[in-house]
Amino acid sequence: MASVGLLGDVMLGRGVAAALRDTRPEDLWSEEVRELCASLDLVVCNLECCISDRGEPTRRIPGKPFFFRAPPVAVEALRAIGVRAVSLANNHALDYETEALADTLVLLQAAGIAAAGAGRGTDEARRPAIVEADGTRFGLACVSDHPEEYAAREGSEGIAHSDLRRRSPPWLLQDLASLDEGCDRVIAFPHWGPNMVSEPAHWQLSRAAELQEAGADLVAGHSAHIFHGVGWRDAGPVLTDLGDALDDYRVDPVLRNDLGVLAIWEVSA
Repeated sequence: MASVGLLGDVMLGRGVAAALRDTRPEDLWSEEVRELCASLDLVVCNLECCISDRGEPTRRIPGKPFFFRAPPVAVEALRAIGVRAVSLANNHALDYETEALADTLVLLQAAGIAAAGAGRGTDEARRPAIVEADGTRFGLACVSDHPEEYAAREGSEGIAHSDLRRRSPPWLLQDLASLDEGCDRVIAFPHWGPNMVSEPAHWQLSRAAELQEAGADLVAGHSAHIFHGVGWRDAGPVLTDLGDALDDYRVDPVLRNDLGVLAIWEVSA
């Protein structure tokens, strides 16, 4: 039986990046978290920043308030908890423009961490990742519903983007169907919906159903910064939002976006 750890937003920029000047990357996580992750066969997360020492804050989105960039050493924080696959389909992958995203892809590859959800050109950005763990072949398909300004274009780095409120894009459904044929288990990993809401919107549940009908065994989303709990359909579990796993801020004393969740999915052979 393979065990998969699922983490929502892992933000290694800003205050976390500042902490890395005096803190070992592995010490961003407690010893208990490191030990638990070491017991798992695969850990997947949404990387909510670029990893680079290049680039300037993007001007694509006027008035954008937050820009997240981590230093290259931050990739060791991912390795410290056994992360082997990340999604880059989110609203911070291009915060420091294309050269920082390109660096992120290179650093992840050098660290042996598969990345999906971003790349050079539309085809590469949409390409799923495939990772083997304990003899089980996992497919990971990633997409973000915001921002459109970060969408990959031909000849330039960007993210896999689609307006998920309206429908599931045909390319994503086709990718899930292909992964279903070639992998033992398939994970749909969308970055969707508004921030700081405590439950999923109706359209997210509708999209989750479509993704599972296309071939996903698990739908695990992120973006709200708040854990939405676990649902279940005949096709498998649905976690519309995993919440934050690591960040540098707490903005609501009730919703508590500073409480991270590690969801563990145990998969039989």
